[in-house]
Amino acid sequence: MIKIIKPSLKFILGWFDNQIVENKYLNIDLHGKEIDWARVIPYIIIHLSIVSIFFVDFSLTAFWFFIGMYSIRMFAITGFYHRYFSHKAFKTSRFIQFIFAIIGASAVQRGPIWWAAHHREHHMHSDTIHDKHSPKAHSFFWSHTGWFLTKANFITHTRLVKELSRFPELRLIDRFDIVIPILTCIGLFYTGEYLNNSYPNLDTNGLQLLSWGFVLSTILLYHSTFLVNSVAHLWGKKRYNTKDSSRNNFIVAILTFGEGWHNNHHHYPGSASQGFYWWEIDITYYLLKLLNVIGIIWGIRTVSSNIRESNKIKS
Repeated sequence: MIKIIKPSLKFILGWFDNQIVENKYLNIDLHGKEIDWARVIPYIIIHLSIVSIFFVDFSLTAFWFFIGMYSIRMFAITGFYHRYFSHKAFKTSRFIQFIFAIIGASAVQRGPIWWAAHHREHHMHSDTIHDKHSPKAHSFFWSHTGWFLTKANFITHTRLVKELSRFPELRLIDRFDIVIPILTCIGLFYTGEYLNNSYPNLDTNGLQLLSWGFVLSTILLYHSTFLVNSVAHLWGKKRYNTKDSSRNNFIVAILTFGEGWHNNHHHYPGSASQGFYWWEIDITYYLLKLLNVIGIIWGIRTVSSNIRESNKIKS
């Protein structure tokens, strides 16, 4: 009986404690594309839950929660997971770093250490066979959604993010990253129930806010950010002669608050602005500038005119 209970308990705990799973995977020989079906279950459940939209009705309150949850979490991913944690494009306090790490984790894209480590590896091997999510080296589906569902890519390569790994609070978020989305769901549900009881004229409830504020916004957030890996390496304008196939894609840029200016980014990854010209809309950078003005972040790095005008493809 104990032989059955112990592995079962370890399996369940592994859904919450990533260290259990990582230690297991580090001790076995993994093939690069071996899907971790057990841990894919939450990802599948979130997508299947989209049908709930048809049962909870619509309200302006739910719509604005959807917009708000999409926007704040997109900014946490693009501004902090990407431009701050991955590329050190600006500086901030340890407290603000922690707050945006939590908000980013609520987007169900793992913790900041895992995210930054894989992104740095992407830049090291962009569009080669060693690039875990290259549509050129692998496939569109693999780059868009397959790569992060594997056992091999569940592992965090901490050697690439040593400066982040020294923060115990960030390690804690990475280790128990699933807890934050769960708490987010609980918070949205009880907020909806409170509004239903206290402000019935808002015409909302717990299940409606959970469906619109979390399920729908998370799915859109998923696939918008995944487009940077897939679409932005296949379709769009290539301004700079980079060694990879990165493209500037206007639609992806709008959906991801500026991340779609991907060829710009691969030309000069250290810039907090990815829209290099005034007509290239970069909402993330505008928000970062606002945070800079009020003193929440500082030391913003941008692209110089010399770098911006260099290495362009001659038409």
